[in-house]
Amino acid sequence: MTLPALPALAALNALLAVGVGAMAAHALSDPQAKAWATTAALYQLSHGVAVFALLAWRDTRDVRGGAWALTVGTLCFGGALDALALGAPRGVASLAPVGGMLMLGGWAWLIWVAARGRR
Repeated sequence: MTLPALPALAALNALLAVGVGAMAAHALSDPQAKAWATTAALYQLSHGVAVFALLAWRDTRDVRGGAWALTVGTLCFGGALDALALGAPRGVASLAPVGGMLMLGGWAWLIWVAARGRR
């Protein structure tokens, strides 16, 4: 059984995607800030939905491990881009590669889980 924190954080990713995506479309004029916000929204929405799909597919410890990596990675990656779009110091950008590696690791882990085929 999934603890409520995982779906709540996945939903937070989706909420940020919609909010920041709307901000990029309507409130940001700087092209770089728009690009950061748009990229963040793309990753946050797709990974938020993916976590819910993964939990519906198999709510096991192995799948939850991958889902956690996706969720935390997306929050780091998307959150860093969101913050940059809102004018945070450039040092925040150092979180993006950490998030990216967590997302890659989460997907690699899930490939391994799926290839094993056990429930």
